[in-house]
Amino acid sequence: MNNKLLLPTFCVFTIIAVSCACKKGTKPTSKNETPPIEVPQLASDVSLWLTKADRSALLAKQNVALNFTAGNNANATIEVDESQVYQSIDGFGYTLTGGSATLINNLGATEKDALIKELFSTEEGAIGVSYLRVSIGASDLSANVFTYNERPLGQTDENQDNFSIQVEKADLIPVLKKILAVNPTIKILGSPWTAPTWMKNNKAFKGGSLLPAYYQSYAKYFVKYIQAMKAEGIIIDAITIQNEPLHPGNTPSMFMEAAEQAAFIKTALGPAFEAEGIKTKIILYDHNADRPDYPMSILADPVANAYVDGSAFHLYGGNISALSTVHNAYPTKHIYFTEQWVGGPGNFAEDLKWHISTLIVGATRNWSRNVLEWNLAADANYNPHTPDGGCTTCLGAITIAPAISRNVAYYVIAHASKFVKPGSVRIGSPIVGTLSNVAFKTPDGKKVLIVMNTSSDSQNFNIKHSGKIVTSSLPGGAVGTYVW
Repeated sequence: MNNKLLLPTFCVFTIIAVSCACKKGTKPTSKNETPPIEVPQLASDVSLWLTKADRSALLAKQNVALNFTAGNNANATIEVDESQVYQSIDGFGYTLTGGSATLINNLGATEKDALIKELFSTEEGAIGVSYLRVSIGASDLSANVFTYNERPLGQTDENQDNFSIQVEKADLIPVLKKILAVNPTIKILGSPWTAPTWMKNNKAFKGGSLLPAYYQSYAKYFVKYIQAMKAEGIIIDAITIQNEPLHPGNTPSMFMEAAEQAAFIKTALGPAFEAEGIKTKIILYDHNADRPDYPMSILADPVANAYVDGSAFHLYGGNISALSTVHNAYPTKHIYFTEQWVGGPGNFAEDLKWHISTLIVGATRNWSRNVLEWNLAADANYNPHTPDGGCTTCLGAITIAPAISRNVAYYVIAHASKFVKPGSVRIGSPIVGTLSNVAFKTPDGKKVLIVMNTSSDSQNFNIKHSGKIVTSSLPGGAVGTYVW
């Protein structure tokens, strides 16, 4: 997580109120009470799920008749074109930081199971999160700094004989096992914030660089991590080599130039994975869109290129269009969007607008196969985090304090994850005025159109598909997911 932000950082805590309804046929308890009125559901070709800037609707299914007709009108029109097919989608989700895992694992058993089902199940009432990022060792949103093989000052362990993920068996691994029980196909990406300190030129958790003398040992560290997690029943689908390699200011962190990353891949990590038969994807960079030259310089090396699946980005600097710059230069390599924070306390309306239009729409329209918000859970004081360099204002998608509240990143991801299942493909749809949008076709043939009205005024518009239109309206600052 990079604290040098050039972007809006707004959010508020959003608490969902749950109202109780009487069962059908239950008699009123007094003469002043009446049974609940059952509103008939309107017949509709298209389902609409809505979140408003004022939070009066939060991923709420609308009871409206949205039916395709052969008519025509003067409204702006978003035409969804299945003949234009772009990238496949791996999923949408969050980083399950060590701190997130601790907060979730400390919940009571019933509440924990209910939360995990709500987040990760594909059943009705859940949001179907399909992609997670975890830290390899501590991140800056862990309570303490650690790696999986720290040695006393002056000692080394090049063979990784003392490697152990035992520390993760307290919280992270139990939570991941519960998640996998609910969603066994979820994809998991691992990212280190630092190598073990004895491998670094400054022998510290914060900053410093990996010494070339330990490239082979560090490659073995990755191998042992993937094998140890597999032994726990947890498959690591992909790894990035270093979180934010050009930002050595977090605790922990490590600086790694592009040339160093290329050398590490082609001389150590790639051959080690190949020798061990490891199929985990190697993903480059994992930092801001202002430096597309970083991954492209590595992809230009044919030896390194052969081991690499693609490149990952954050957006604390640069423009989201840089993802297309890398894709266009190396179209056979994949693009990923792996982190964006929400800074607390912030502003729900502005964060909703920026994150939907720039990431859910913008990243996927620029070839990303996923979109990950930074942190799944924090407490009311943005804890836990590491001292002296951990993020002190990172708002979770949920707040556990100890009651659970759902914040803006929950809804940002849910508007995609609930409907755009892994294996979906992005299909054609034009940006029309202030209606930022992106369209997908799911594996079962459904069409999903996510539309963000970035203006402050309500907008009427058409959705056109297969020669017919349906007319809808979105309030200013609202996002709608349309499914048919």
